[in-house]
Amino acid sequence: MLQIFLTGIIIGLFISVPIGPLGILCIQRTLNRGRAYGIVTGLGATTSDLIYAVLVGFGMNFIINFIQDHQALIQIVGSIIICGFGVHVFRSNPSKQLALSATNNSKDDYFSNYISAFLLCFSNPLIIFLLIGLFAQFQFFSPEQTIYEDIVGLGSILLGAFMWWLLITLVVSKFRTQFNVRGLWILNKITGSLLIALGIGGVVSTALGIVL
Repeated sequence: MLQIFLTGIIIGLFISVPIGPLGILCIQRTLNRGRAYGIVTGLGATTSDLIYAVLVGFGMNFIINFIQDHQALIQIVGSIIICGFGVHVFRSNPSKQLALSATNNSKDDYFSNYISAFLLCFSNPLIIFLLIGLFAQFQFFSPEQTIYEDIVGLGSILLGAFMWWLLITLVVSKFRTQFNVRGLWILNKITGSLLIALGIGGVVSTALGIVL
């Protein structure tokens, strides 16, 4: 149970940490209007991530026999997806994303900020492929799990994702005067490198398992 919980937190962090348009929007709202608006923005993104995690998780349960028969292939494909996403994050330009996100910086109430963040995140179905890759890589939602363990897993993903938004809004608020685009660029490089390493590691370990 503890392993499921910790793995879910790791997955939640991996799907939230990359600084894309939603991340920039969260930072921008935190800088411009305060941490509460940034947290609400992150909560909207977390809700969208949870919905996709439920769809992917329980969808994978329906095709569990196929996954078991082609586990090595799925793990390799999933690892390649993770690696490709890492390359995308590594090469992304925060300054361009900052310019794009400025048009989404609504100054309405908390609910409208939540909804706008949710819709922005939900409109990017590419998260499905990242989740499939991560679930395959970590063998999440295995057939041996009970429904209670599935719920714990989903809850831990939710917690991991929301932990990131709490952390980033705290950092941005604390270092408001020192925060710049270069910091976002460095964070993208670190996150992208970790995803690339995870993807390559998954391909290598699966290939070695087939050979041995």
